Amino acid sequence: MPAPTPPAHTGGRRDHLLVVDDEPTVRELLRTALRYAGFDVDAAATGQEALDLAARRTPDLVLLDVMLPDLDGFEVIRRLRDQPRSPSPGRGGDVPVLFVTARDDRQDRLHGLRLGGDDYVTKPFDLEELIARIHAVLRRTRGEQPARIAVGDLALEPDSHHVTRAGRTVRLSPTEFRLLHFLVANAERTMTKNQILQSVWEYDFGGDPSIVDTYISYLRRKVDTDEPKLIHTIRGVGYVIREPRP
Repeated sequence: MPAPTPPAHTGGRRDHLLVVDDEPTVRELLRTALRYAGFDVDAAATGQEALDLAARRTPDLVLLDVMLPDLDGFEVIRRLRDQPRSPSPGRGGDVPVLFVTARDDRQDRLHGLRLGGDDYVTKPFDLEELIARIHAVLRRTRGEQPARIAVGDLALEPDSHHVTRAGRTVRLSPTEFRLLHFLVANAERTMTKNQILQSVWEYDFGGDPSIVDTYISYLRRKVDTDEPKLIHTIRGVGYVIREPRP
């Protein structure tokens, strides 16, 4: 695992990362390398310690192992997602989570993503690639966006990650929000599964499109429960979000 190139000093606020891993050597490696890369880093050896640290100071991103001595990483992300939401994106229950684990089974990977994980990296990992993925996740969860975009009675506020349908607030995980935002930003255009994978996840997870189908079903249960339906399947192609047609 080569050391990353040191960052240029920007003089601004450093992103705060929380590393959760019970292996002391991995924990120290990540803490040292990420600080060298320009991040402010806390570290935890157990799931409960991670939750306590996150409650005291909300991180900008969590690097989370699955195999921990008390709560496993899947339970940790469930509890993180249950924390109160904040008006700022990527805060509280919206904090981005990047799994970093030796659990490389496809079902574990999909399970982590379905729970709201934003990326999934298996050990052994390349530090430069890991840091690139951290930056990619942070880019996806922030940045300048229009104040509000809408399709029909479905409205999104990208800055606050606030979603409403017919005036009713809809709670979404960070990944669900990114998917919905991508579809709404491309309203009336059919998006293929590959386009969705590349734009929402930035990595294709081995080219498996089932994660897209899974998250579309999540969105439908949350934002498309009433008529008129806005999310449509274009068989053999992908998905589109559009207003009802006469």
